[in-house]
Amino acid sequence: MIGLLFDTLPYFGLIALGYGAAILGLFSRNATEHLTQFVFYFALSAMLFEFTSSLDFKVILHWPYILAYAIASLILYTSIIGISRFLGTPSEVAITQGQSSIIGNMGWMGLAMLPTLLGYKAIPFIIMVLIVDLVLFGPLFVTSITICREGLLRVGVIQNILFGLIKNPMILSIIVGLLVSGLKIDQPKQFQIFVDLLAGASVPGALFAIGASMIYCRTESILIPSFLGILKLFVHPTCVGLLAHYGFGLELFETSVMIACASMPTAANVYMLATHYKIPGDQISTSILVSTIFSLGSIPTVIWITQQVLR
Repeated sequence: MIGLLFDTLPYFGLIALGYGAAILGLFSRNATEHLTQFVFYFALSAMLFEFTSSLDFKVILHWPYILAYAIASLILYTSIIGISRFLGTPSEVAITQGQSSIIGNMGWMGLAMLPTLLGYKAIPFIIMVLIVDLVLFGPLFVTSITICREGLLRVGVIQNILFGLIKNPMILSIIVGLLVSGLKIDQPKQFQIFVDLLAGASVPGALFAIGASMIYCRTESILIPSFLGILKLFVHPTCVGLLAHYGFGLELFETSVMIACASMPTAANVYMLATHYKIPGDQISTSILVSTIFSLGSIPTVIWITQQVLR
């Protein structure tokens, strides 16, 4: 347990460094936004290409794993929305709360930390979780909000969702990487060095950007955001772990990777989606802050408990 905690400290140190730089005024909000764009469009995409170009396409299509994660997450997602609506929460806010309870910071923290903590054989399973989040739950949020507002799903909305998926650099880099792997295309040495250099900027850049952006999270109310943070850090990993192990009979390593992925704190893109659709996002913003801070202890704790239980 202590060893795992120490293993995560360098990653959270980078987050703290970004936070401190922003607090001291050494890194402005504008600079944070530009760094985020660089990491998202270039560095993380290079890392995903690097990972997937060395994988077999069949490895990424482990359907029991994909279904276990998707179904368990969907059960929690719909449950939170149902409970929120029962308590009188407006529909759009309830949908956003459901989204925040299952969408973790996989593209930034997950890709940065988990291959080192769990070993590089965990990469295909990490990417599968990322694909489910991007391809299933991203469009599901847009679809749910549209139906909630308009009562139907127009063809134009479907086209926009599909076009958005195609434009997503993470999805594009995964597809291109798998094509390179499947077609057994030899990459020139110079190109490999270029990709290595660019991918090397992803981990420090992503974690630094997370820390720098945390000072803009609002903290007016703490009760509901804390509850949402608990759902993401503990309830979500429990749900996927139970279904994966007992419902789908996945191997212990596969289950442990899925649980670790689900233990990531709430992703910032949930807040960005809420803001884009003009949904009150203060609770989500605070939940991101709270869950990220407490994930320093919760991530190693969840991984350690998983290792003990699944021995």
